[in-house]
Amino acid sequence: MSQNISLLIASEINATANQVEAAITLLDEGNTVPFISRYRKEMTGGLDDTQLRLLETRLIYLREIEDRKQVILKSIDEQGKLTPELSLKINQTQNKTELEDLYLPFKPKRRTRGQIAIEAGLAPLAHELWTNNTVVPDEHANQYINPEKNILTPKDALDGARYIIMEELSEDADLLGKVRDYLWKHAFITACVIPGKEEEGAKFSDYFEHTELLAKVPSHRALAMFRGRNEGILNLTLTPEPEVEIQPKVSAGEKLIIDHLGITFDQSPTDIWRKSVISWTWKIKILLHLETELMSRIKETAEAEAINVFARNLKDLLMAAPAGMRATMGLDPGFRTGVKVAVVDATGKLVATHTIYPHSGDEQKAAQIIAALCIKHQVELVAIGNGTASRETERFYLNVKKAYPEVTAQKVIVSEAGASVYSASELAALEFPDLDVSIRGAVSIARRLQDPLAELVKIDPKSIGVGQYQHDVSQSALATKLDNVVEDCVNNVGVDLNTASIPLLARVAGLNKQIAQNVVAWRDQHGRFTQRKELLDVARLGPKAFEQCAGFLKISNGKNPLDASSVHPEAYPLVERILQKLGKPLNEVMGNSTLINTLNPRDFIDEQFGLPTILDILKELEKPGRDPRPEFKTASFTDGIDSINDLSPSMILEGTVTNVTNFGAFVDIGVHQDGLVHISMLSNNFIDDPYSVVKAGDIVKVKVMEVDTARKRIALSMRLDIEPDEIMKQGSTKSQSDANNKAKIRTQTKSNSKATTISSSNSAFGDAMLAAMKKKS
Repeated sequence: MSQNISLLIASEINATANQVEAAITLLDEGNTVPFISRYRKEMTGGLDDTQLRLLETRLIYLREIEDRKQVILKSIDEQGKLTPELSLKINQTQNKTELEDLYLPFKPKRRTRGQIAIEAGLAPLAHELWTNNTVVPDEHANQYINPEKNILTPKDALDGARYIIMEELSEDADLLGKVRDYLWKHAFITACVIPGKEEEGAKFSDYFEHTELLAKVPSHRALAMFRGRNEGILNLTLTPEPEVEIQPKVSAGEKLIIDHLGITFDQSPTDIWRKSVISWTWKIKILLHLETELMSRIKETAEAEAINVFARNLKDLLMAAPAGMRATMGLDPGFRTGVKVAVVDATGKLVATHTIYPHSGDEQKAAQIIAALCIKHQVELVAIGNGTASRETERFYLNVKKAYPEVTAQKVIVSEAGASVYSASELAALEFPDLDVSIRGAVSIARRLQDPLAELVKIDPKSIGVGQYQHDVSQSALATKLDNVVEDCVNNVGVDLNTASIPLLARVAGLNKQIAQNVVAWRDQHGRFTQRKELLDVARLGPKAFEQCAGFLKISNGKNPLDASSVHPEAYPLVERILQKLGKPLNEVMGNSTLINTLNPRDFIDEQFGLPTILDILKELEKPGRDPRPEFKTASFTDGIDSINDLSPSMILEGTVTNVTNFGAFVDIGVHQDGLVHISMLSNNFIDDPYSVVKAGDIVKVKVMEVDTARKRIALSMRLDIEPDEIMKQGSTKSQSDANNKAKIRTQTKSNSKATTISSSNSAFGDAMLAAMKKKS
């Protein structure tokens, strides 16, 4: 079975079975994904961390299926019902749903009406009626009246026979598969407001009367509807297609059962009874069961997509450009409670704190304090949190610079998402036990400007608000995904062994929180590390952990210059061979691209090191300790545009992308409320993925299209050539189109007696967005 798993995963991650088998072997041996991705390229054929993460996830899923198969096979075999054909079907499936369908007829269950009917001796009646269309049901059922079994009338016997066939049909794996596939492709998901909940659930008004194809619903709309249901505002139902004109008249689902069974209705005596069995099977057994299952499926699919969006945004945030280790002042803005001030030096060490009241007290005194701190500590950067009073604090600092020419520090607006979580955390309490919680937030703001990755790893990834519907998804799945993202980012950048915090060290491949604490304890006792091999002296850091972590831990100004690079210690002998070939010492080779380019990488291939590793080492020697993160730059907010009330259509502003979702990108333009650039407004060309145009942290120019102050919604466009009035015209056309669509859907689903319509947006701009998107496609 392991070979089948390798072949299946290989097809999913665009790799070969040999690559997958090698990766599985490495994972089973306890190697981490970052280590395999960076230092075992020869073995895996160069699988990257994204492929390896997917491989790891699928491997767990498929192995769980294999374990479940063995339990099921054993259970059926113990019942004496395991046939070679059934065993083959069970062993061949790689889908949990299909596996459970196959097990359903044999699964131990509570005593059902069908089982009671079988015990009452009605199985012969059921199968006679089902297979012989010449039998007259009422007359034949008379033979099965048995007061001792509580069968008092022919109707009792026919009802019992019906339950037997219903259960058999509802446990037919092939039938369930056909119906499931049909519903997934053709059924509608319908949302409607629970009467009396209109005012309480106003935020869900887009879904008060809403219908769309189940298979086409985007993740953000699905999660919005499920949230509305969970909050008691919406009812959600699965709406199959309408009735089919055959005799007797049946629904599309019933027709599917009829076709699967090959039944024909020819006015025979059993037609009405068989039709009732099919109808009851469809409505009571199959539809209700599959409605629950498919609702769960669409929710799981939507959750998976939402988790991926969160992970992608988190990666962009963690990999944002660091401003560098320069003296930085952090300002955590506030009106009544004042602005919290913290200054950290070029190593991130806290050197000064203060609280000033420029917005509710003496602005001149506050300016004197800020100027004195900047001059005393030679502050080069001022990080201002983007929360309440952010723009006012920004203006205050600019006034300080005007009044005090000696103050030259560059101001930067910094996202303070999660800063309050860090401030109140156990970690912050250990680091700053005597510091007020509010001041700790200012420290975090300052440090995250210096190095976003090093600071953000101290915060639970779920608390960094760069996702969509993050509280509605599986929290364990979200945590696993985000932890993987953090681990990959940390190891991609590398960590300074002598300055890294415990949370940062704990994310390094091969380490955990306990070993990270031991590393810091060793550092506190013995001083800075001077060479990587000293890691082996750290408690509980054995040879395997050293193998995994050593290449990602860097030592500046150590005994061996290679310890400051991402060259793994196991490859140091290879570097010696390269130096011998060049006839130069290491200090003359590192950074000398001209000299390195004279080498032929293939000259160094041997049994241990292949071409991928050799190329990586030469690249690292050429640019030792290179940082994969982009160059630092910031957005400039427009003066005088401080709140949503200052905005008007057609304004062109600069902002920073804070979050990218499936339906567009949110942009911070400095008014305390991010604006949305809908997917249709991101580019003049059609796109189906906003991430192909922007990512979190990008600096962009946007045009204001519409401002809804009541609901605090700002519609923006990166298509600067389009005007708001053009959008309104498109919206008018779209509204008429929606009216036609509503009538069509009502007609289609009338037989289900359910209110089902396509919802329209609450604004002309929303309608126009949809129209523009449809036009582009």
